[in-house]
Amino acid sequence: MSTRTSEHTAPAGRSARPEAGDATRTVPPATAGTAVVKTGRWRRLRGVLLVGIIVVAAAVVPVLLTPSGEAGGHYLDPADTSLAGARALADVLADHGVAVERVDSVSAALARAGSDSLLLVTEAGEVTATGARRLAASPADRLIVGRAAHLDILASGVTPKKRGTRTRSRDPECGLREATRAGSAYLGGISFTGPAGSIGCYPAAGNPTLVRYVLDGRTITVVGDGDFMTNLRLSEDGNAALAINLAGAKRRLVWLVPPGAADPGTDGSGSDDPTEARSLGGLVPDGVNWAVFQLVVAVALVAVWRGRRLGPVVVERLPVIVRASETVEGRGRLYRARRARDRAALALRAAAADRITPRLGLPATAAPDEVAAAVAVRAGEDLQQVWAALYGPAPTDDAGLVALAEHLDRLERQVRDS
Repeated sequence: MSTRTSEHTAPAGRSARPEAGDATRTVPPATAGTAVVKTGRWRRLRGVLLVGIIVVAAAVVPVLLTPSGEAGGHYLDPADTSLAGARALADVLADHGVAVERVDSVSAALARAGSDSLLLVTEAGEVTATGARRLAASPADRLIVGRAAHLDILASGVTPKKRGTRTRSRDPECGLREATRAGSAYLGGISFTGPAGSIGCYPAAGNPTLVRYVLDGRTITVVGDGDFMTNLRLSEDGNAALAINLAGAKRRLVWLVPPGAADPGTDGSGSDDPTEARSLGGLVPDGVNWAVFQLVVAVALVAVWRGRRLGPVVVERLPVIVRASETVEGRGRLYRARRARDRAALALRAAAADRITPRLGLPATAAPDEVAAAVAVRAGEDLQQVWAALYGPAPTDDAGLVALAEHLDRLERQVRDS
């Protein structure tokens, strides 16, 4: 006993007191345990951190890639209350007695635009060349804001000088009454060169970002950027005053929005009646679809992450080998302890039938009468006794169960040997 103890304790002693030559290669037990714990903890957390980073990136990247003019709603829409919309300007104009009429087609704009109205066209409005020519022929004054399409038709004589001009607070530096009364405003975007006789304001690098001139009795105003009219910027500097002075020059303002843009104050079907039935899809906010997509991606990533943790199937050796005979004996003892002679008899008969039926050339679905008749013919025994042995009632005592087992064994030997 003492010899065994010394053999097992000697390695521990050597590891606990390493020799001088092994000091550089041996890690103290406490330090090694701490390193293992830290490594295991990092392995458990790195998957969670990876999924979190992916989810955050999926939420932040689309916001960063979305143009500022389109984030959160319809850009420069007089019915939109988001930061990119212009609902605040429309309300202020209405308080000043200006009738703001929101239209989403060139035909509707021409039907409402007259000599007593101002036609507002923004870069959000999708105007074709033909539509631009029709708008240019209208008797209404025109206010073109931002990177509107077909500027050469809507405001002939005005030429973009530089695009991408920084948008910031600028002073008017001109004699236009609407601009001088407003003062500094948040302008930029595009700088222009105007026709002869035009007035240029809010210059950037020597070129105006706001141009006004008169053509055939109609006042035409071109502004390089429309952010000063949005809900986000309207309260800054003199943006509100400039927007009111420009857009409120007439009693009626015909505001052209993109075709098919639903009024945020309605159900999206073009009806202003709030009691009208709305579809289920119309009640779902626009951001829900993107949120659902993010959740699906997150769940898929978590499923992949957790699935990899399962790893391949590993075959392990059983700690104890149990012989088949011991299993049978143990099951028999359980039957005997519970006096389950019916279950024991059923197990014996089913096993005997499974072994006898193939030898008789019968299918597994053969009826009991067919199996009993074939066994009686092959074994040369009485049909009633064979049927009682294979499908009869359960024995009432242990002796009857032993007799049944012997009878079944004899029938099986007779069928096998015949």
